[in-house]
Amino acid sequence: MDGKTSMTLDEHELAQVRRFNKTLAWLPRFRIRNRITPRVIQALLRLGQIGGAGKLARHGVEAETRVIRVDGVAVSLRIIRPKGPVKGVVLDFHGGGWVIGNAQMNDAFNVAMVNACNVATVSVDYRLAVTTPVEGLMSDCLGAARWLLSDDCEEFAGLAVIVVGESAGGHLAAATLLALKAWPDLLRRVKGAVLYYGVYDLTGTPSVRAAGPETLVLDGPGMVDALRMLTPDSSDEQRRQPPLSPLYGDFDGLPPALLFVGELDPLSDDTLEIAERWKPFAQVNVHLLPACPHGFIHFPTAAAGKVLAHSREWISQRIHPQIC
Repeated sequence: MDGKTSMTLDEHELAQVRRFNKTLAWLPRFRIRNRITPRVIQALLRLGQIGGAGKLARHGVEAETRVIRVDGVAVSLRIIRPKGPVKGVVLDFHGGGWVIGNAQMNDAFNVAMVNACNVATVSVDYRLAVTTPVEGLMSDCLGAARWLLSDDCEEFAGLAVIVVGESAGGHLAAATLLALKAWPDLLRRVKGAVLYYGVYDLTGTPSVRAAGPETLVLDGPGMVDALRMLTPDSSDEQRRQPPLSPLYGDFDGLPPALLFVGELDPLSDDTLEIAERWKPFAQVNVHLLPACPHGFIHFPTAAAGKVLAHSREWISQRIHPQIC
C-alpha cells in the first residue's frame, strides 16, 4: 500500500466529519502572533489537566515523570507502562505549534496504545518556543531519543521502538529521526514512525501559502510569518536546511512510516511531499483523509477513531512482526 491513499470513510463517517467542520468554521484559525497568548493557553491547559492521575488510574495505569540528562541538558519524560510485560516502546512527541502543550496532553492516546499494543509510552516534555529557540526543542527530543535507544536505558534495552508525532510533534519526530543518522546503531532500533499532519518545511509548502477559507483550524498563510517569528535569526535558505526542515533531509536508513493528513489541512503538501521523498528508502503508507482538517484525531468523530485504531494495529505489527 505504497503511495497516496484515501482511507475509506463510509457515508455516516463522512457526514459526521462535515457536521463537525461546520462548528470548526465558526472558530478562529490558530496562528502564532506573539509570545503572550501561548502562555495564557498553556496555563489553561495545565488547569484542565488537574486530576489527570485519577483518569489514568481508571484505566489501570499510572504515569511516571522522569528527568534524564544528555550532554548536560535535562529533559523531562512522562512514562506510562502496560499492566503486563512491555513488548515495545513508543517515543511520543506532542503537538501544539511548538509554543503550547505538554506530554500529559497525549495521555488518552498513549493509554490506548499501552493497552492495545502492550507497549510503554515515553512522551517528551520538551521546552517550548516561547522561551527557547526551535533548535533547543529539537535538542531536547534528540536527547530523549538517544537516552531511550542507548544502553543508559536498561529498562527498555533491546525492545523495538516506534516514533509517534503530531503536528509540531511530527516535525520534531522527523527531525529526530534524521539527526539519529549520526548514531546508526541507535537508529536501527527504531522500527517505524507514525506521523500525523506534521510541519516539514519551515518556509511553508505551497498548500500552506495558498490555503483558502475552506481550510480549517490553522491559518495557512499566517503560518509563514509565524515560522519566521519562531526562527528569527535564520533566512529562508537556512530554514530549509535539514533537520530544521525535515522535508529536505536524506531519508536513507530511516524506518517504515505511516503518515496521515486531512484534505482540509493547510499542511497537506508537507505530508504528501515528505512521503514521496521517504518512499525510495522504506515502506511508506500515506493517507489523505477526505474532508478532515488539521488536528482531526482530537475531534469526536468515528473517522478519528478509525485512524487511531489503524495506527495501533500498524504499531502492533511493527512491534510483533511474527504474528502478522
